[in-house]
Amino acid sequence: MRFGFRLNAIRPRWFGHCRHRNQPPPNWWFGLISIDHHHRNWWCGHMATTELVVSGDGRCDRSSQVYQPPALRWTKDHPIDQVLGNPSSGIKTRRQSGNICLYVNFISENEPKEIDDALRDPAWVSAMQEELTEFIRNNVWLLVPRPLKRTIIGSKWIFRNKLDEIGTIIRNKARLVAQGYRQEEGIDYDETFAPVARLEAIRLFLAFAAHMNFKIYQMDIKNAFLNGKLNEEVYVAQPPGFVDPKFPDHVYKLNKALYGLKQAPRAWYDTLSTFLLSKGFVRGKIDSTLFLKKYPKHILLVQIYVDDIIFGSTNPKLCEKFELLMKSEYKMSMMGELTFFLGLQIKQSEKGIFINQGKYVHEMLKKFDLTSCTPMKTPMAPPLSLDKDSKGKPVDVTLYRGMIGSLLYLTAIRPDIMYSTCLCARYQAEPKESHLTAVKRIFRYLKGTPNLGLWIRKSTTGGCHLLGGKLVSWTSKKQNSVSTSTAEAEYVVAGICCAQVLWLRNQLQDYDIQLSKIPIYCDNTSAIAIANNPVLHSKTKHIEVRYHFIRDHMMNGDIELHFVPTEYQLADLFTKPLDVTRFNMLISELGMLNPDD
Repeated sequence: MRFGFRLNAIRPRWFGHCRHRNQPPPNWWFGLISIDHHHRNWWCGHMATTELVVSGDGRCDRSSQVYQPPALRWTKDHPIDQVLGNPSSGIKTRRQSGNICLYVNFISENEPKEIDDALRDPAWVSAMQEELTEFIRNNVWLLVPRPLKRTIIGSKWIFRNKLDEIGTIIRNKARLVAQGYRQEEGIDYDETFAPVARLEAIRLFLAFAAHMNFKIYQMDIKNAFLNGKLNEEVYVAQPPGFVDPKFPDHVYKLNKALYGLKQAPRAWYDTLSTFLLSKGFVRGKIDSTLFLKKYPKHILLVQIYVDDIIFGSTNPKLCEKFELLMKSEYKMSMMGELTFFLGLQIKQSEKGIFINQGKYVHEMLKKFDLTSCTPMKTPMAPPLSLDKDSKGKPVDVTLYRGMIGSLLYLTAIRPDIMYSTCLCARYQAEPKESHLTAVKRIFRYLKGTPNLGLWIRKSTTGGCHLLGGKLVSWTSKKQNSVSTSTAEAEYVVAGICCAQVLWLRNQLQDYDIQLSKIPIYCDNTSAIAIANNPVLHSKTKHIEVRYHFIRDHMMNGDIELHFVPTEYQLADLFTKPLDVTRFNMLISELGMLNPDD
């Protein structure tokens, strides 16, 4: 048997001599990638035409034309250390068949549900082997005899396709996780709490970057939890499909944390924070997921969200130094400028930062079969007041709650649907047709504005809570107490707003921004009078004491209450349905635009 081909034509030919004339030759199929003599990135081209020729009895089969789409693609700002070969060397086209066979790989589009399905797919077998290789590199575990009277925690493979910001599959990821539900408190784990950044903190980080005019970058630490050191003695079973044939009854003793363990997030946070603090960083006084390193004229900011890290600096060279620092300690990939984070699509430009969730909106519409619905101009028509509708026709509770949950996640960046979503969320216990109709109207509004997002402008004018004209926080919530007057309701809201403003002020102190006499705008003069005059009378003596703390902060000069006419009150977007004209005016004032705008 002989196999040969010419590189310039890419025509594989198989020559075999059949032992029996009546026995047909085997079918061989080849899918080789054509080599472009003028471009180094040959894998970006189309798959070449393949011809199969079999000679056994003197006859040749008819050649077949096979076209396959490219399995690999060249990405923007591809790391130079991941380029195969020497990019500065001359182009070679001769005797490259061996290299082609070494580096050709395919990505599976299917996500296996069971280990048996994954073991039949070479792409997923490779992903599992890559995961176990990281275990060896990080010294995660040690194979030992099964201990007596100790809980052996099971393990399970999880398979996911990793997508980029436009939904293209870029990697098959296999994750071995521990079945942490079998852990016993006090024996297998103790502390489990790990701090997580609030979304307001993330938006504040972006607003500060736009205000100071610097780029934000993102890095991904591979298998981050495997770096967390364990203080407890934990044993796990051998992974399914990869049991040691010599010691099938042995188990693994963990040296490092494993995904799925209850203490894994805590162990990783402690490990990372200890490393950063040892390198001169300071933890934020309010947000413990924010780390700062201050220089005489510059500042380096690092925001952590579990195993995702975003960072930026007023001096680009400090970002380069931080990247080298992290690479010296952890295996990681530098993902470049921040474009996709926590489901948010982020576009940075010279004029500011634009955030939207257009991809997520399209996924929601497809999930709930609303892609062909008629768009609406507002999420809720005035005057609409939903009630329990006790006599209404019940609807599927699971469907209703699923739609509400999807919308609530979207409110992280879409304040325009905050009020309508929170209003519909009050009736999740027993939803009726009227409630479902209101929810579907929100989806119809999203159909017409899928790419609407927050535009964080680079300006210095300076709540909804805004920093320098940039929206960073908002809320829409039903009050826990029943107010006897409009003035009382507005006064209670002012107290709640004051609490959020103070949190933002304390957070900004970590950014070296000192604020005093922060203005809070209210459209009710009676509420302002109650706050300015600490007296009790029949209309205010029943107000809970916790709402009166706004008076203390006004006396201390922390905040100021100012009157604003109702037509200019931006917070009306979160309290009532509005007509199209006023609705569009308010979302524009809050900095919400389409990408084309």
